[in-house]
Amino acid sequence: MSTKYTLGIDFGTLSGRAVLVSVSDGVQIASEVREYRSGVISGVLPSTGEKLPDGWALQDPSDYVDVLAAVVPGVLAKAGVSPDDVIGVGVDFTSSTAFPVYADGTPLCLTDRWRGEKNAWCKLWKHHSTQKYADRLNEVYARRGDDFLSHLGDRFSPEWMLPKVLETLTEAPGVYEDCAYIIEAGDWINLLLTGRLTRGYQPAAYKSSYLPGRGYPPDAFLEEVDPRLRGLFSGRLGGPVLPWGSRAGTVTPEAAARFGLAAGTAVAPALCDAHAGAFALGVCRPGDLFGILGTSNCYFILSDTDERVPGICGCVPDGTVPGLYCLEAGLCCAGDHFAWAAENVCPYEYRLEADRRGISPLRLLIGKAAELEPGESGLVALDWWNGNRSVLVNGLLSGAIFGLTLSTRPEHIMRALIEATAFGTRTIFDAFASQGLGVGSFTAAGGIAGKDPFTMQLYSDVLHLPIRVTSTLQAPAAGSAVHAAVAAGPEAGGYSGFASAMEAMKAPVVKVYEPDADRGRIYDRLYAEYTRLHDYFGRGGSDVMLRLRDIRG
Repeated sequence: MSTKYTLGIDFGTLSGRAVLVSVSDGVQIASEVREYRSGVISGVLPSTGEKLPDGWALQDPSDYVDVLAAVVPGVLAKAGVSPDDVIGVGVDFTSSTAFPVYADGTPLCLTDRWRGEKNAWCKLWKHHSTQKYADRLNEVYARRGDDFLSHLGDRFSPEWMLPKVLETLTEAPGVYEDCAYIIEAGDWINLLLTGRLTRGYQPAAYKSSYLPGRGYPPDAFLEEVDPRLRGLFSGRLGGPVLPWGSRAGTVTPEAAARFGLAAGTAVAPALCDAHAGAFALGVCRPGDLFGILGTSNCYFILSDTDERVPGICGCVPDGTVPGLYCLEAGLCCAGDHFAWAAENVCPYEYRLEADRRGISPLRLLIGKAAELEPGESGLVALDWWNGNRSVLVNGLLSGAIFGLTLSTRPEHIMRALIEATAFGTRTIFDAFASQGLGVGSFTAAGGIAGKDPFTMQLYSDVLHLPIRVTSTLQAPAAGSAVHAAVAAGPEAGGYSGFASAMEAMKAPVVKVYEPDADRGRIYDRLYAEYTRLHDYFGRGGSDVMLRLRDIRG
């Protein structure tokens, strides 16, 4: 009998990737990555040249199709594996990343009628112009005294589905009226693969406020927000919500020919990208915490009780592991603002040095920051370059650096930005601890965890925690491959449940960062300053960041 494999296909912020995984032991045989041709559209709308307002972050759905058509045959060719030996496909996607489509799945932005309307394009997870619509939803929610958001931090985030829908309805009602569905991008990929419209449980629960046994927010709430929203969840956001581990369908003959798969291959329901990492990392006990550290940082802690933590992104039953609640929180900006520093702060002579050494300016700048001692920069920063996801839940907050002088060097700024993400992480962990959620273990994955030992050691020192790093650099894709093995089932060579699949296919721990107590004591002093600034600028002491946005607009 030939070896069986599953494919995990992960769509991130800037690129998509496929990982081919051996079902028997979780070994990652090969991977293939392809960047989106249009990347993140935040300056001008490509179809018209219209300047996009502040906070807009769009994508072109055709980029997702191009990636899928490239990475699947690419990874199979690289591994020398036949599509017939792939028993399942799992897809994960940034979320909420969504766009309007017609009944046949055609995105409105790819039609002549709507390609010039910005609200018809795909709104990326970090599309934050929706903050005022999140504020409207939160105002109505608070006035009505509803409780359906209590497990989601009692606040709508601008990154979620409903603020994006309300923005489209308000600013482009013709788009809203013309579309049949507004669909999460991961569910759209599954529609392309299977020919069936389904909604993955994770994006529905964490990003659209769905709960088993209760469903979505009530129509009465939606009507008070805007009467035109009545029937939203049975109409434009309709479709069966499928628990992970079930099957969204099988690959159609048309999709098989288009994407290089075998017809009839099982397709798992769509997952959120970072959440999918749990299946590859083997986190499965109350108190286990894992983080996917990359463009943004996402953190998840497991609990056997329904904990309500203010300012988090959600506490969802069976969120990542059967029988346990999974609480989500995170930073909107991590690797994104390290890249910002490399692009905008790195001087010419540093770039020449990076060229001579054959490394990127980002790697050079981080290396110079690593040569500094804690506190030596004289700076402390707020990590809100792309707003705050947790625990303030405000996408319009902006970054700040304090302590700048004429002797400040680029590496001082880079060090302060890295420290800021560590302090933001500690703020989230403190929020967990305030509700009695102690961290039993912390497992990290993602690009930062796998490639940046300085930042990982700094995180360990700031958090006063050991951090375990696994062998996989592609935890979401590898987790989606585990998911696909359960969707395929034992009859195809997969697994009957997640316990056995995770035990067989989880990635081993290859590195543990241990905290340094002496450095930790200095970071405690810096963290105290960060906390004062965090609360002053984030909790109403000064609204200067919001006023500056108003003036800019």
